Amino acid sequence: MTKRVTVKTLRSMKQNDEKIVSLTAYDASFARVIDEQGVDVILVGDSLGMVMQGHDSTVPVSVDDIIYHAKSVVPQCQRALVMADLPFMSYTNPDQAITNAARLMQEGLAHIVKLEGGEAQLDTVRHMTRHGVPVCAHLGLTPQTVHKLGGYRVQGRENDDAKQMRADALALQDAGADAVVLECVPVDLAEKITQELEIPTIGIGAGRVCDGQVLVLQDMIGISSLAPKFTANFLSDGRNIPDAIKAYAQAVRDGSFPTDQQCFY
Repeated sequence: MTKRVTVKTLRSMKQNDEKIVSLTAYDASFARVIDEQGVDVILVGDSLGMVMQGHDSTVPVSVDDIIYHAKSVVPQCQRALVMADLPFMSYTNPDQAITNAARLMQEGLAHIVKLEGGEAQLDTVRHMTRHGVPVCAHLGLTPQTVHKLGGYRVQGRENDDAKQMRADALALQDAGADAVVLECVPVDLAEKITQELEIPTIGIGAGRVCDGQVLVLQDMIGISSLAPKFTANFLSDGRNIPDAIKAYAQAVRDGSFPTDQQCFY
């Protein structure tokens, strides 16, 4: 029987310097293929609002949307840990957050939930983890607040912002978070946060120093209309999709992805 990846597995991988490989999936067919290629974490992300629903942001995505896609993904996964996003305005207070997290886990079958934000989310993370909900935090570029941030921009380049992000990461760990995604963060800042934390960091546009990498599947196979700088098309060498996923996983594990050109400084 295949052994399931858990949050304990991820922490052990960090301790053993084994890179964590993550990809998004939103349907049964891709979930099965991704799981078969040995990807460690499958994210049912609110990125589905852009790549599946055609919106220009993740904001329109609902809890029901995430549940619908998650319950298509989870039954196909024999090994991967399945993470589901809490979408925009679904965790404005601890009680709302735990209610919606419970739905993602009971109805959507997810193994862990992810939410965006730092200091403002500490009480929420504390509340959920005390009640047995595994939580992944998300710092840096937080797509749900793209309108507040003024666009999809690198975060943490200014001294004060970098200090705040480091403080937020440590505080989220203390509140019980099991992992943290770092998105569009300068390499040196991502490295400091990764070194300071006992929980794993999973980067997307945050350099190869993170404990793992995540990409949106549609970016990784080159079918997104606007692929960001930090991604790569693993189908470009004429591979089929399973081989492209395998090549991505190998590139993360051997440190050849991301390259310097896919990082921010």
